[in-house]
Amino acid sequence: MKLSFPGESTQYRTARDRLLEEEIGLRRQMEAVAAARRALPPGGLVAEDYLFEGAGTNDTTVPVRFSELFASGIPSLAIYSMMFPRDPGDRRPGAAMGAIARLPLPEAPCPSCTALLDQLDGAAEHVAPHLNLIVVAKAPIARVLTFAKERGWRRLRLLSSANNTYNRDYHAEDAQGRQKPMLNIFSRDGSTIRHFWGSEMFYAPTDPGQDPSSTRFLMTASSADARASVTDCPCCRGGCSR
Repeated sequence: MKLSFPGESTQYRTARDRLLEEEIGLRRQMEAVAAARRALPPGGLVAEDYLFEGAGTNDTTVPVRFSELFASGIPSLAIYSMMFPRDPGDRRPGAAMGAIARLPLPEAPCPSCTALLDQLDGAAEHVAPHLNLIVVAKAPIARVLTFAKERGWRRLRLLSSANNTYNRDYHAEDAQGRQKPMLNIFSRDGSTIRHFWGSEMFYAPTDPGQDPSSTRFLMTASSADARASVTDCPCCRGGCSR
Protein backbone atom coordinates (compact mmCIF):
# COMPACT_ATOMS: atom_id res chain seq x y z
CA MET A 1 0.00 0.00 0.00
CA LYS A 2 1.52 3.28 -1.14
CA LEU A 3 0.61 6.40 0.80
CA SER A 4 0.95 10.05 -0.05
CA PHE A 5 -0.13 13.22 1.69
CA PRO A 6 -1.59 16.40 0.19
CA GLY A 7 0.96 18.70 -1.38
CA GLU A 8 4.03 16.51 -0.92
CA SER A 9 6.75 16.56 -3.56
CA THR A 10 8.26 13.63 -5.41
CA GLN A 11 11.52 14.36 -3.59
CA TYR A 12 9.76 14.11 -0.24
CA ARG A 13 8.00 10.85 -1.15
CA THR A 14 11.21 9.22 -2.37
CA ALA A 15 13.03 10.16 0.84
CA ARG A 16 10.08 9.11 2.99
CA ASP A 17 9.90 5.71 1.34
CA ARG A 18 13.61 5.19 2.03
CA LEU A 19 13.03 6.11 5.67
CA LEU A 20 10.06 3.74 5.83
CA GLU A 21 12.32 0.86 4.81
CA GLU A 22 14.63 1.79 7.68
CA GLU A 23 11.68 1.88 10.07
CA ILE A 24 10.53 -1.55 8.92
CA GLY A 25 14.04 -2.88 9.46
CA LEU A 26 14.10 -1.38 12.95
CA ARG A 27 10.78 -3.01 13.78
CA ARG A 28 12.11 -6.40 12.66
CA GLN A 29 15.23 -5.93 14.76
CA MET A 30 13.19 -4.94 17.81
CA GLU A 31 11.07 -8.06 17.43
CA ALA A 32 14.19 -10.21 17.07
CA VAL A 33 15.72 -8.70 20.21
CA ALA A 34 12.46 -9.25 22.11
CA ALA A 35 12.42 -12.89 21.04
CA ALA A 36 16.05 -13.31 22.16
CA ARG A 37 15.16 -11.74 25.50
CA ARG A 38 12.31 -14.18 26.01
CA ALA A 39 14.63 -17.07 25.18
CA LEU A 40 17.18 -16.27 27.88
CA PRO A 41 18.14 -19.24 30.07
CA PRO A 42 17.23 -19.14 33.77
CA GLY A 43 18.92 -16.33 35.66
CA GLY A 44 20.37 -16.32 39.15
CA LEU A 45 18.40 -17.44 42.19
CA VAL A 46 17.14 -14.68 44.45
CA ALA A 47 18.84 -15.76 47.64
CA GLU A 48 17.34 -13.20 50.04
CA ASP A 49 13.67 -12.61 50.79
CA TYR A 50 14.15 -8.84 51.03
CA LEU A 51 12.02 -6.93 53.51
CA PHE A 52 10.54 -3.72 52.09
CA GLU A 53 8.11 -1.21 53.54
CA GLY A 54 4.83 -0.45 51.83
CA ALA A 55 1.49 1.28 52.33
CA GLY A 56 -0.96 -0.23 54.81
CA THR A 57 -4.50 0.85 55.61
CA ASN A 58 -5.49 4.14 57.23
CA ASP A 59 -2.17 5.83 56.42
CA THR A 60 -0.12 3.10 58.11
CA THR A 61 2.94 1.33 56.69
CA VAL A 62 3.57 -2.39 56.65
CA PRO A 63 6.55 -4.68 56.05
CA VAL A 64 6.44 -6.53 52.71
CA ARG A 65 8.60 -9.49 51.78
CA PHE A 66 10.00 -9.88 48.27
CA SER A 67 8.24 -13.24 47.97
CA GLU A 68 4.91 -11.52 48.67
CA LEU A 69 5.14 -9.35 45.55
CA PHE A 70 3.85 -12.14 43.29
CA ALA A 71 0.07 -12.21 42.93
CA SER A 72 -1.53 -15.61 42.60
CA GLY A 73 -1.20 -16.99 39.07
CA ILE A 74 1.13 -14.20 37.87
CA PRO A 75 4.72 -15.51 37.88
CA SER A 76 6.46 -12.42 36.45
CA LEU A 77 7.59 -9.47 38.55
CA ALA A 78 8.96 -6.15 37.26
CA ILE A 79 10.64 -3.83 39.74
CA TYR A 80 11.55 -0.32 38.63
CA SER A 81 14.05 1.38 40.92
CA MET A 82 13.23 5.06 41.09
CA MET A 83 16.01 7.54 41.83
CA PHE A 84 14.68 8.99 45.07
CA PRO A 85 16.95 10.57 46.15
CA ARG A 86 18.13 11.86 42.78
CA ASP A 87 21.68 11.88 41.42
CA PRO A 88 23.78 14.30 43.52
CA GLY A 89 24.79 16.21 40.38
CA ASP A 90 21.22 16.72 39.16
CA ARG A 91 20.45 20.44 39.55
CA ARG A 92 17.12 20.50 37.74
CA PRO A 93 14.27 22.09 39.68
CA GLY A 94 12.28 19.90 42.01
CA ALA A 95 8.61 20.02 42.96
CA ALA A 96 7.18 23.54 42.98
CA MET A 97 4.89 23.06 45.98
CA GLY A 98 3.96 20.59 48.69
CA ALA A 99 5.96 18.67 51.29
CA ILE A 100 8.45 17.28 48.76
CA ALA A 101 9.26 20.80 47.56
CA ARG A 102 10.63 21.53 51.01
CA LEU A 103 13.26 18.79 50.78
CA PRO A 104 16.86 19.77 50.05
CA LEU A 105 17.37 19.23 46.32
CA PRO A 106 19.83 16.29 46.76
CA GLU A 107 17.12 14.44 48.71
CA ALA A 108 14.38 15.11 46.16
CA PRO A 109 13.18 12.61 43.52
CA CYS A 110 14.60 12.46 40.01
CA PRO A 111 12.46 14.45 37.52
CA SER A 112 13.08 11.89 34.76
CA CYS A 113 11.94 8.96 36.91
CA THR A 114 8.95 11.07 37.90
CA ALA A 115 8.03 11.63 34.24
CA LEU A 116 8.22 7.89 33.55
CA LEU A 117 6.12 6.99 36.58
CA ASP A 118 3.48 9.55 35.59
CA GLN A 119 3.04 7.40 32.49
CA LEU A 120 3.21 4.04 34.25
CA ASP A 121 0.59 5.04 36.79
CA GLY A 122 -1.90 5.20 33.93
CA ALA A 123 -0.74 1.89 32.46
CA ALA A 124 -0.53 -0.04 35.75
CA GLU A 125 -4.12 -1.28 35.86
CA HIS A 126 -3.86 -2.58 32.29
CA VAL A 127 -0.61 -4.38 33.11
CA ALA A 128 -1.86 -5.88 36.40
CA PRO A 129 -3.57 -9.00 34.98
CA HIS A 130 -0.32 -10.03 33.30
CA LEU A 131 2.56 -8.69 35.39
CA ASN A 132 3.34 -7.72 38.96
CA LEU A 133 4.63 -4.15 38.63
CA ILE A 134 6.42 -2.58 41.59
CA VAL A 135 8.27 0.70 42.07
CA VAL A 136 11.03 0.77 44.69
CA ALA A 137 12.77 3.84 46.10
CA LYS A 138 15.52 4.23 48.67
CA ALA A 139 13.72 7.11 50.39
CA PRO A 140 11.72 6.38 53.56
CA ILE A 141 8.27 5.00 52.81
CA ALA A 142 6.44 8.00 54.30
CA ARG A 143 8.32 10.30 51.95
CA VAL A 144 7.63 8.04 48.96
CA LEU A 145 3.91 7.87 49.69
CA THR A 146 3.71 11.62 50.25
CA PHE A 147 5.27 12.21 46.85
CA ALA A 148 2.90 9.73 45.21
CA LYS A 149 -0.07 11.55 46.71
CA GLU A 150 1.22 14.91 45.54
CA ARG A 151 1.72 13.54 42.01
CA GLY A 152 -1.74 11.96 41.96
CA TRP A 153 -0.46 8.42 41.52
CA ARG A 154 -3.25 6.00 42.42
CA ARG A 155 -2.38 2.71 40.73
CA LEU A 156 1.34 2.16 41.22
CA ARG A 157 2.47 -0.05 44.07
CA LEU A 158 5.36 1.74 45.77
CA LEU A 159 7.82 0.33 48.28
CA SER A 160 10.81 1.61 50.20
CA SER A 161 14.11 -0.26 50.17
CA ALA A 162 15.64 2.04 52.78
CA ASN A 163 16.41 -0.83 55.14
CA ASN A 164 17.61 -3.55 52.79
CA THR A 165 20.30 -4.13 50.16
CA TYR A 166 18.05 -4.78 47.17
CA ASN A 167 19.13 -1.63 45.31
CA ARG A 168 22.82 -2.39 45.76
CA ASP A 169 22.45 -6.08 44.90
CA TYR A 170 20.51 -5.41 41.68
CA HIS A 171 22.54 -2.45 40.40
CA ALA A 172 20.13 0.33 41.32
CA GLU A 173 22.76 1.83 43.62
CA ASP A 174 26.51 2.26 43.19
CA ALA A 175 29.28 1.78 45.73
CA GLN A 176 28.93 5.42 46.85
CA GLY A 177 25.20 4.99 47.53
CA ARG A 178 24.06 6.96 44.48
CA GLN A 179 20.76 5.72 43.07
CA LYS A 180 20.43 4.44 39.50
CA PRO A 181 17.34 3.91 37.31
CA MET A 182 17.19 0.14 36.94
CA LEU A 183 14.43 -2.15 35.77
CA ASN A 184 14.73 -5.76 36.89
CA ILE A 185 12.47 -8.65 35.92
CA PHE A 186 12.04 -11.75 38.08
CA SER A 187 10.19 -15.01 37.52
CA ARG A 188 8.69 -17.44 39.97
CA ASP A 189 8.25 -21.19 39.57
CA GLY A 190 6.68 -22.62 42.70
CA SER A 191 8.85 -21.46 45.58
CA THR A 192 11.83 -20.75 43.32
CA ILE A 193 12.42 -17.12 42.32
CA ARG A 194 15.05 -16.17 39.75
CA HIS A 195 16.28 -12.97 38.21
CA PHE A 196 15.30 -12.97 34.55
CA TRP A 197 16.52 -9.69 33.01
CA GLY A 198 17.90 -6.30 33.98
CA SER A 199 18.26 -3.03 32.05
CA GLU A 200 22.04 -3.37 31.83
CA MET A 201 22.22 -1.12 28.79
CA PHE A 202 22.24 1.79 31.22
CA TYR A 203 25.81 0.78 32.07
CA ALA A 204 26.90 -0.03 28.51
CA PRO A 205 29.07 2.32 26.40
CA THR A 206 27.16 4.71 24.14
CA ASP A 207 27.96 6.11 20.73
CA PRO A 208 28.51 9.88 20.43
CA GLY A 209 25.28 11.79 20.80
CA GLN A 210 23.37 8.87 22.29
CA ASP A 211 22.04 8.29 25.79
CA PRO A 212 21.68 4.91 27.52
CA SER A 213 17.96 4.51 26.64
CA SER A 214 17.88 1.63 29.07
CA THR A 215 14.14 1.51 29.70
CA ARG A 216 12.69 3.14 26.58
CA PHE A 217 10.68 0.02 25.78
CA LEU A 218 8.71 0.64 28.99
CA MET A 219 7.31 3.76 27.37
CA THR A 220 6.66 2.11 24.01
CA ALA A 221 4.87 -0.71 25.81
CA SER A 222 2.56 1.83 27.44
CA SER A 223 1.91 3.66 24.15
CA ALA A 224 3.91 6.64 25.35
CA ASP A 225 7.11 6.56 23.33
CA ALA A 226 8.11 10.11 24.05
CA ARG A 227 11.34 11.52 25.39
CA ALA A 228 11.12 13.38 28.69
CA SER A 229 11.46 17.11 28.22
CA VAL A 230 14.88 17.37 29.84
CA THR A 231 18.33 17.89 28.37
CA ASP A 232 20.69 17.97 31.31
CA CYS A 233 20.08 14.78 33.26
CA PRO A 234 23.55 13.85 34.61
CA CYS A 235 22.91 10.12 34.83
CA CYS A 236 21.81 10.02 31.17
CA ARG A 237 24.82 11.91 29.88
CA GLY A 238 22.93 14.72 28.22
CA GLY A 239 19.48 13.35 27.52
CA CYS A 240 16.79 11.18 28.95
CA SER A 241 14.48 8.60 27.47
CA ARG A 242 13.73 6.76 30.66
